[in-house]
Amino acid sequence: MMFKNVIPKSAAAVIGLCMFSNAFAGSVKNSAEIIADTAAQTITVDLDKKVGKMQPMWAYVGYDEGNYTYLPESKKLMGNLVKLSQSPVYIRAHNLLNTNEGSPMALKWGSTNAYTEDKDGNPVYDWKTVDKIVDTWVNMGIKPLMEIGFMPKALSTKPEPYKHKWSPGDAYSDIWTGWAYPPNNYDKWEALIYEWVKHSVERYGAKEVETWWWQLWNEPDAGYWAGTDEEYFKLYDYTAKAVKRALPSARVGGPNVTGGLSKRQSQFLTDFLEHCRSGKNFATGKKGAQIDFLGFHAKGAPKVTDAGHVQMGLSTHLKQIDASFKIIKSFPEFAKLPVIIGESDPEGCAACSSSSGYSNMAYRNGTLFSSYFAASFARKYELADKHNINLEGAVSWTFTFPGQPWFDGFRSFATHGVAKPVLNVMRMLGLMTGDRVLVNKANGYNVEKIMQNGVSGTSDINAMASRDENSASVMIWNYNDEDIEISPAQIALALKGIPVSRVLVHHYRIDETHSNSFTTWREMGAPQQVTNAQYKHLEESGNLEMISSPQWVDVKNGQGDIRFEMPAQGVSLLRVTWNK
Repeated sequence: MMFKNVIPKSAAAVIGLCMFSNAFAGSVKNSAEIIADTAAQTITVDLDKKVGKMQPMWAYVGYDEGNYTYLPESKKLMGNLVKLSQSPVYIRAHNLLNTNEGSPMALKWGSTNAYTEDKDGNPVYDWKTVDKIVDTWVNMGIKPLMEIGFMPKALSTKPEPYKHKWSPGDAYSDIWTGWAYPPNNYDKWEALIYEWVKHSVERYGAKEVETWWWQLWNEPDAGYWAGTDEEYFKLYDYTAKAVKRALPSARVGGPNVTGGLSKRQSQFLTDFLEHCRSGKNFATGKKGAQIDFLGFHAKGAPKVTDAGHVQMGLSTHLKQIDASFKIIKSFPEFAKLPVIIGESDPEGCAACSSSSGYSNMAYRNGTLFSSYFAASFARKYELADKHNINLEGAVSWTFTFPGQPWFDGFRSFATHGVAKPVLNVMRMLGLMTGDRVLVNKANGYNVEKIMQNGVSGTSDINAMASRDENSASVMIWNYNDEDIEISPAQIALALKGIPVSRVLVHHYRIDETHSNSFTTWREMGAPQQVTNAQYKHLEESGNLEMISSPQWVDVKNGQGDIRFEMPAQGVSLLRVTWNK
């Protein structure tokens, strides 16, 4: 893991940021819009009161463009992800079964040619490109959340047109072409999936493949599936049969619907679970279908206000999760299954850049994204606790976009191999080990209040904490849905239950002047061509920084007190260590 230990940058450098134009919206705010909140915010952490496991459900990542996997920029990012913690990182990618047509490197596209047919209609399997992708993951220590999709051209009931020609600014519906249709032969589809899982076992070993997740399709309640709901259920039955036939101990699941909040979303998820519980299995003729884990998606809804700034939609994001959890819990047979939120993001289009007409995406370069990331992941734990859900993972559909301009507003962890501020939240989460412990919140925000009202006016200044044998980690954020100028908060952190008289504190920070390559890039003049020296400086500024050298803190009656200032949209991670 890459860290830096630096003293805060000069005030002159911060003032200089304000000279850039509003083209860099998302980090340069309207100085006329200021929310003052200067009262000290007290956060109390009780290390002796466990509330749950610090399940590394954040260590899940996804992207559309499967063929990006083996490019140098992508491998560099994946290397950084692997370094986050001892827990494995899982990756989910679209388009792993698509037929080759044109360049595989287009946005929201990928292809492997895994399945074609000869002139007599006999299957031809070619795993070369699939292996190139999966080998990259496995050799780096990454586990596949293997998305089974999409439909090969030779199996599609409507093969023409097949490859889409979408680019940012086009209608999103343009991507849904021949690959989204049901198969013209379900037995051939079943044989394809059987051969894929069988090949995986032969190549990587059953013990390795048992640790993967096999998940069918993407958002079948929307345009990604051009068949009926019943046809998706049928596809699932044949897919589950194939996976289990090749490896009985493999884990298979679905349906990865777009959410559970709307009537369409909730009906699809409910009907799918009912089919798995009591419906007639299309592949076996028996009752119900095998399902080992459940998946759905959850997205927020940012917008640009009449005042011209970005306003996030954390409330919508959390309500989607809450509604889906409720549906799952209504099926006692499935209530304890692992749940993976297959995509969990502030909004819905990673490949829609701010420079191509999506001004509400401009926040992705700066600290609004990183503070949202911290605040939202903490609330996913809260919702899982509320519903007693076995939340295994929550996929951030956030990766990298090789060949695109610097800081072009894509939803990505890195640009040109340089980490953006949001990646440093992942690095912070990687330092949180052991059990989650009780935090008495600084203000009135909890997950219920955010779902009801969002975070506007008063900021969400709160924390999540964990503890293992000889250390504790406290993540604190100062988040607001509104991307406007907000005064810093004064934090009074009280750590209770410390078993020694003195602890060492490492204080990591993400804000405008720490762990922020975007700020550094703007200070350079926002170049699209950078020198070797500039690139090295950008790389360094993208690492996770401390706001000062490590500090010793005295403990009295089991409590240590730490005070500091937290900028708006800032995130801190205090890593507290001791020796008994």
